[in-house]
Amino acid sequence: MPTRFQGTAVEVRALNAFIALMRSVNSVTAALGPTRAQEGLTITQFGVLETLLHLGPQGQCGLAGKLLTSPGNLVLVLDNLERRSLVRRVRREDDRRAVTVHLTDEGRAHIQDLFPHHAHAIADVFAVLAPDEQESLRALCRKLGRGLGAKGFAINTHKE
Repeated sequence: MPTRFQGTAVEVRALNAFIALMRSVNSVTAALGPTRAQEGLTITQFGVLETLLHLGPQGQCGLAGKLLTSPGNLVLVLDNLERRSLVRRVRREDDRRAVTVHLTDEGRAHIQDLFPHHAHAIADVFAVLAPDEQESLRALCRKLGRGLGAKGFAINTHKE
């Protein structure tokens, strides 16, 4: 459903692109939800486990930036993952204010078992797009994200 806003052509075009983007994000998120839900993980909890699996131990503040969540929200997410013995937090000896988050052996086994199913589900969802369309979508999303970062809007600190 396009916007009903009667603004300038630039505003209407941008609003229509935004609406389409947000609807597709919500659709993809809903389609992938059952994989996480059956494991009792929120999208942010899954993101923590996946990030630690693929990038190794992370500082708590840096992890919040990578996951595009607030440090306050991440504390709650980590509390819940720690309660399930999936992660552990370690204070750095050289700076007691800094906390590094690690996967536990149980957390590593859990995400290593779950991630291939998640990757397969993503491939199924994105199969509605041809391979070149998937690459174009990726390029456009990166361009948008980097453009926002250059304007100071993005909170993602992860560099590819």
